[in-house]
Amino acid sequence: MLFSDAIYVGIDPTAGRKPMHYAALDNQLRLVSLDSGSLEDVLAYVAGQEKAVVSVDAPQSPNRGLMLRSEVRRGYDLDPNSRTWGQWKVCEYELRRRNIRLYNTPSKVEEARGWVRVGFDLFNRLAQLGYRHFYTGESMTSRTMLEVHPHACFTVMLGLRPFLKLTLEGRLQRQLLLYRAGLDIPNPMRALEEITQHNLLHSRLPIEHLYDHDQLDALVASYTAYLVANKPEQISQVGDREEGRITLPTAELKDFYR
Repeated sequence: MLFSDAIYVGIDPTAGRKPMHYAALDNQLRLVSLDSGSLEDVLAYVAGQEKAVVSVDAPQSPNRGLMLRSEVRRGYDLDPNSRTWGQWKVCEYELRRRNIRLYNTPSKVEEARGWVRVGFDLFNRLAQLGYRHFYTGESMTSRTMLEVHPHACFTVMLGLRPFLKLTLEGRLQRQLLLYRAGLDIPNPMRALEEITQHNLLHSRLPIEHLYDHDQLDALVASYTAYLVANKPEQISQVGDREEGRITLPTAELKDFYR
């Protein structure tokens, strides 16, 4: 089996104001690594993996204007002569029309947000290391990479839009989803057991086993990478090969997520 001893890595890029987070799982969904570092640190880690599937939480390429093409627009029952949604990539439109919120990617690199430009660079550097894009229905190489969107991943896993990720309830919800999916991580419900009157009145909030939102984003990215290699029937992709596809940890997408 090609990925019998592979590592599944999820990377959450930043624009340099803080270190980027990355997580790695093995074939038993055990946590191999949950760390942070610079772009070079992360690249050094994935470069050292002989067999790996790497998920990146960032667009892989700029907007190539596909949503302005009349034939593409007709496929979505949009006015072929309008420019509505023209600033969005196909994969972004596919999520946005389902009520999954995300940023649109500009057509010019210099107009992109800092973390998006880091994502472009990361995908290019991964390609130099021999990583190849994943497309459903095609054979995979021992070094595979894919684009993910953590908010969208958590949304399709939950079946509705989750609590805001910066809130305590949002973190609990996301970690519970991953725990119930089989990841060998702490059960977040234990943190709730420690939120007692005594601890609150003594200004204690013992949630050290609850991951922060950057770590959770990296973890759901690594879980999606795991599914690609081990349970491909449980994933789906949106978008167009020409400008990039987003991989999601679900076999079927709803038309609308409330």
